[in-house]
Amino acid sequence: MSFLAELQNYQIFDFNAFFSTLTDRDITGVLNKDRLTAVDFLTLLSPKAENHLEAIAQKAHRVTLQHFGKTVLLFTPIYLANYCTNQCVYCGFNITNQLDRKKMSMEELEVEARIIAETGLKHIIILTGDSREHSPVSYISECVKVLKKHFSSIMIEVYSLTEEEYRELVNAGIDGVTMFQEVYDADIYSELHLAGPKRNYRFRLEAPERSGAAGCRTLNVGALLGLDDWRKEAFFTGLHAAYLQQNFPDAEISISTPRMRPHLGGFPPKVIVNDSNIVQYTTAFRLFMPRGGITLSSRETPKMRDHLIKLGVTKISAGACTAVGGRSHPEETGQFDISDDRSVAEMAAMLYEQGYQPVFKDWQLLV
Repeated sequence: MSFLAELQNYQIFDFNAFFSTLTDRDITGVLNKDRLTAVDFLTLLSPKAENHLEAIAQKAHRVTLQHFGKTVLLFTPIYLANYCTNQCVYCGFNITNQLDRKKMSMEELEVEARIIAETGLKHIIILTGDSREHSPVSYISECVKVLKKHFSSIMIEVYSLTEEEYRELVNAGIDGVTMFQEVYDADIYSELHLAGPKRNYRFRLEAPERSGAAGCRTLNVGALLGLDDWRKEAFFTGLHAAYLQQNFPDAEISISTPRMRPHLGGFPPKVIVNDSNIVQYTTAFRLFMPRGGITLSSRETPKMRDHLIKLGVTKISAGACTAVGGRSHPEETGQFDISDDRSVAEMAAMLYEQGYQPVFKDWQLLV
């Protein structure tokens, strides 16, 4: 079982040729369907579909209300460590970048956890750089044991693990995994990852499958938009999510749609992804996977995030910080610059103003 086999079916697929054949009638035909195929999804991601964005957005809104109601789950990230052995040109934690490297002790993590818990949040995601020496699975497991005293749901966004290692963390108390492939084009992936274990394209690609097999109840995937043609990357992300849903029917499957943001190192995006592109991606995915989750990070501006709430988003970060121990030590350098620094209370108020219910907890760890 591997998503790689499905990806390889598109190795010689000519996306531009496909897009050039589409007509307005093709777009409206897809919009009249209740269930979409992969080709239908790609049709809604096409340049031609931009002429129908309002109709796509209206249907995405209706479909989201049907399956999720007016609720949005709030969460926040905790960065445990920024030590990294990779040379990823687009990342602030790149091993060649000059920044203070650190990882939190259990005592420091307790302080950070209490600050977050006081906001009322019960869902968190923990992150590390890619360094098995400084952030081994045993360290992550120890952190989870501290955090589960304060939070109901703990996801991880760390380096790719084996199935046995994911199972160890599930037993410790995690319930979900976020794994960004960054870019699905294998050749471009190789160009962007110059050194380190993350160069292993296949091991990273298959990580969500290993975590699903290990018992994670939530699997979240995505591409970092700006590294390649966003339409292709959105398409492959959607296919990846659909593949995981088919193979792990008991799991909650979701995607994230992050755009590149300024970071230490200053690598510029290869492709500029504008707000309209994000709206098209979000709404097309909602129609392709009506029950799939859509996570929106603080990389987007407050105005953009407020707008996207009604178009399919089901989970949104609040009170975010991308620095290790950054809540108790705000002078620390983060992985990237955030665009929306609103607090948890401010995000909740925004949702209430739009007629939505902010959800602080929808899951309880039993371990």
